[in-house]
Amino acid sequence: MNIEKVYFNATDGLELVGLLHKGENKTKKIIISIHGMTSNCLKKREDVIAKKVTDNGIDYFGFNNRGHDVHAYSGRMEGDEYKKLNIGTAYEDVLDSIYDIKGAILEMISRGYDEIYLQGHSLGCTKIVYSYNKLKKDNDDILKHIKGIILLSLVDIPKAQKVFLGDNYDNIMNIALENEKNNMNNLMPKESFIHPISTKTYLRYFRDYEDIDFAKYYDKNYDYKELNNINIPLFMRWGNVNEMIEQDAGDLAKMLNEKIRNNKKNINYIDGADHGYTDKYDVLSDEILEFIKNN
Repeated sequence: MNIEKVYFNATDGLELVGLLHKGENKTKKIIISIHGMTSNCLKKREDVIAKKVTDNGIDYFGFNNRGHDVHAYSGRMEGDEYKKLNIGTAYEDVLDSIYDIKGAILEMISRGYDEIYLQGHSLGCTKIVYSYNKLKKDNDDILKHIKGIILLSLVDIPKAQKVFLGDNYDNIMNIALENEKNNMNNLMPKESFIHPISTKTYLRYFRDYEDIDFAKYYDKNYDYKELNNINIPLFMRWGNVNEMIEQDAGDLAKMLNEKIRNNKKNINYIDGADHGYTDKYDVLSDEILEFIKNN
């Protein structure tokens, strides 16, 4: 396997970078990996999956999206001026993920890849489901290159926050609203979230979340319209140890198998895996590879 560093631009011009894992033989198949909060493309899990699939004729591209790590910098040209921007988990707007994902897809298409599988972990799943639905709404021609969706530990972000804060939820929201009123985008108090987070980012996740609120596992009547809008092969997994879900993983998988109508779905959990699939990378890799081979 060869690894190439790839510099490219999101479709709004933001500069991004990733690692392209290439097998010995040329292929048109590739997985594009979207990491989660505070993460990046330099993960052992990424390397294990990449090794497995490149050994089997599928290349792998993991990149640092604008939500990588806690706080980072990037930039873009605005007219004749280069503008430096705060990015990272603390400052990103999750709705901007469409620019990153589309930019990565276009970069891989330009390199000859024609069968693309989008793989997300945690928040990366949210970004993929949001972006796929937006591309479909826009009738974007790029969709013809997307052959499958791989979602690893899709989290109900708004609900998880309410569970995390409990009785303190309203107090923290009031702090965010006061900051907004005073035109302040400072970091929220450390107890506000599991990671450092700015006011604007906090309000996007926990007030202005309509566009990303499609993992309502607690709502027995929810129709999962965004997930059901995915009409290409769909792979979903969770762990059952310290996973970021309220439900038993087996019960969740059973419920979604009933709710999601995709006839090429593969929804299950990996016994003994945690949210990051620690010590279960090989099992996860095998299941992802089998999913692609069967579709």
